[in-house]
Amino acid sequence: MTESTGAYEAFTNGQWLIEAREFDQAAVALERAKALEPDKGSIREALGRAYLGARAYARAAEEFGAAVELHPTDGYAHYGLARSLSRLGDPAAARHYRLARLFGTGLDGAQPGV
Repeated sequence: MTESTGAYEAFTNGQWLIEAREFDQAAVALERAKALEPDKGSIREALGRAYLGARAYARAAEEFGAAVELHPTDGYAHYGLARSLSRLGDPAAARHYRLARLFGTGLDGAQPGV
C-alpha cells in the first residue's frame, strides 16, 4: 500500500465517521491521513470538521486555518474557521464569516453571523 492509498483510505474512513457523528474516531483516522499527506486541504478541512463536532474548538481552528492557508478561496474552510473562532470568542470570526459568504460554502443559508 502506498502512502497516497493509505491517506485516501484514512480520509474516506474519517469522512464516513463524521457522517456517523463519531467525531473522536474520525479525528483519529484523519490525523493518520494528515500524517501521510499534511498538505492536502481536503484532509485538513475534514479534520477541522471532526474537531468542531468533538467541540475541540482550538484544534478545529488550527486545522481550518491550515486549510485556508492551503486554499485561500475555500469558502467552507473559512466558514469552519469562523465557527471555531466564534466558539473561542475570537473577534476574527467575523472576517472569516464574511470571506465564507464571499467565496461560498456550498451550504444553503447556514452562515450565522454573516
